[in-house]
Amino acid sequence: MSISASELLAIRDFLVIVAKEAGDIITSAKPSSSNLTTKKNTTDIVTDTDKAVENLIATRLIAKYPEYEFVGEESFDAARETITAAPTWIVDPIDGTSNFVHGLPEVCVSLALVVARRPAVGVVYNPFQRELFAAVAGAGAFHQHPALNAGEPRPLRADVPPPPPLTGLRDACVGIDFGSDRSGPNFALNLAVFAALASSDSAGGGRFAHALRATNCASESVCRVAAGQLDCWWECGAYAWDVAAAWCVLSEAGGVMVDGHPGGGGGGGGDSGWDPPIDNRRYLAVRPAREGQRELVEEFWGVVGEGRSTYGPPPPPPSS
Repeated sequence: MSISASELLAIRDFLVIVAKEAGDIITSAKPSSSNLTTKKNTTDIVTDTDKAVENLIATRLIAKYPEYEFVGEESFDAARETITAAPTWIVDPIDGTSNFVHGLPEVCVSLALVVARRPAVGVVYNPFQRELFAAVAGAGAFHQHPALNAGEPRPLRADVPPPPPLTGLRDACVGIDFGSDRSGPNFALNLAVFAALASSDSAGGGRFAHALRATNCASESVCRVAAGQLDCWWECGAYAWDVAAAWCVLSEAGGVMVDGHPGGGGGGGGDSGWDPPIDNRRYLAVRPAREGQRELVEEFWGVVGEGRSTYGPPPPPPSS
């Protein structure tokens, strides 16, 4: 199905309206431990508000665009559903549910339209900060915050002003997240990577990065990368609904999203790691820069080294 540029812009504007409606529900809610349930474990939770917000979003989107498929975090059934090439809404009603429950304002509504398994429209809205990121593939991205630029939308562009070069992990502010696995190989990989990023022991592989930042809100973190407020963000275990909308913002701002596992030497091919699928589960986002993106990706892949998470597609078979 072909969707025109003007239609995509209209969809973006509609998603902004829906995101703000969802935000009104979030900010008026009074979450507590009595109205939440656990999914995978006690770090992976859902509240009644998550479900109510997703219901609102699904109702609004399906009523206006009944021909598009819908994937939402709280209703997704991995045994029955996949993300196809058809136009698909990918929705996280509350990204940062644990923050929401604890009263931390790092909470976002994440709404994306994905076409041919590529982000086509993305809207990420923090209702507590009234902060908005939005993008349309091929038509740019913008950031709006009431305390910045007199509250007016600010274009996110790789050439205005030219972003500073990336000079490696030692000078980087790195976004991370522990995810919901707190034992086993995934947890071990996280600890090894985080320790290497933080360590000043260069002889032992330490990169002594400027800072590590964990907000437990992937969509917001990737948008911070797009805006140049983080130099990169890495997580293995995230889902498409965590990154799809922000990925559109990142790409339109001039940043890149690659595989969180080392992808080897070539550029562009899916097997190389430079062109991961939307549901890859392993992600490394790197900010816009006039130079140094590839070098930072390769340095980060070097930190991961031979370590591997259990998430995402298996590696390609060795060539014969």
